[in-house]
Amino acid sequence: MNRFKALYFMLLVMFLAQGCAPKESESYHADRGYSGSISISGAFALYPLAVLWSEDFKKIHPHVRFNISAGGAGKGIADVLTDMVDIGLVSRDLHPQETERGAFPIIVAKDAVIATINSQHPNMELLKKRGLTIKELENIFIHGSYKHWKDIDSRMVDEPILVYSRSDAAGAAETWAKFFKSSQEDLKGIGIFGDPGLAQVVKENKLAVGFNNINYVFDLHTKNTSANISALPIDINANGRIDEQEDFYGHLDSLTKAIGNGSYPSPPARDLMFVLQKGKHSKLLKEFFGFILQAKEQGYLLAHGYVPLDSATLGRQLEILNEL
Repeated sequence: MNRFKALYFMLLVMFLAQGCAPKESESYHADRGYSGSISISGAFALYPLAVLWSEDFKKIHPHVRFNISAGGAGKGIADVLTDMVDIGLVSRDLHPQETERGAFPIIVAKDAVIATINSQHPNMELLKKRGLTIKELENIFIHGSYKHWKDIDSRMVDEPILVYSRSDAAGAAETWAKFFKSSQEDLKGIGIFGDPGLAQVVKENKLAVGFNNINYVFDLHTKNTSANISALPIDINANGRIDEQEDFYGHLDSLTKAIGNGSYPSPPARDLMFVLQKGKHSKLLKEFFGFILQAKEQGYLLAHGYVPLDSATLGRQLEILNEL
C-alpha cells in the first residue's frame, strides 16, 4: 500500500511541476536565444514562404522547432481559430465572422492568382496575342457558357474547353472568383486539390484552362514559365488584343512588377497574411513576426515569386506588431 502511495505522490509532483513550468514556446536564454515550437498550416501560396522564413529564423535561434503544413487557406484559418496551430496561412480576405472569432492578420507579402493554360494549346499563339477579356473568363469560370474554344473566337479549334478549379477551401479560388464578383462556390470546372495538383492537370491536358498562384507556374531559377504551362494573358481593356501595357506574363520579373505597380488588377492580385488568434501570442511568435518583416527577409520575396510590401504597408504591420 505504501508503494502505491509513493507512486501516486511522485506522479502528482510531476503533474504539478509540468503545470507550473513556463511554456517552452515562450522561453528565452541569453546564451541560447529562443527555444520552443511554432506550428503553422494553411494556404499553398504561403507554404514556400513559411518554410523559407522558418529556415532563416532557425539559423539565429536553432532551438526553435517548426511544424509547417499546407492544406489551403480555409484549413489555415480553421486551425488557428481552434488552437490547432499558432499561425494560419491565409491568402484571401478574412470573413467578418472570422475576425469576430478573433482572427488577427498581419500582412507579410503580396502575390496574385493568374489564369493558366497548357503551353501546347493548339491556339497558343493566338491566345498570347489576343488574350481573354474579363467577361470571357467569367463566361468560362462562372457561367460555363462557352463549351468549345471556337465559342470564344471562331479562329480557335472546335474542341471542348477543359475547365479546372479547386476542390479545397482555397484562397486562390476565392480570390479568382472575387475577380468576377462571385464566390468559390460559383466556380465551374473539375475540382482539384491544392495548387500543385491544379497546375499538374493543366500541364497534362492541351485543352485545359485553370488558375494558380504565380510561384506554381514559373520556374524560380529561369524565371520563365515551367514546362507545359503558361500564364493566360488578360485583355483588361477588352480591345481584342494584348497591348504593350498588358504584356507582362512572359517573365516572372515583369509580372511581379505589374503586381507591385497595380498594372495587374486586384483582385486577383492580393495580400498574403499570417493570422494569429487575438490574445494568443507568445514572445517567440512576436519575435518571428518581427524577423519576417525585416528588410532582409522582405528582400527575398521577388526571387521567390512574391512581391514585397511597400513602405507604407510595412510600416502599418510593424505598428500592429508593436501593439501586440
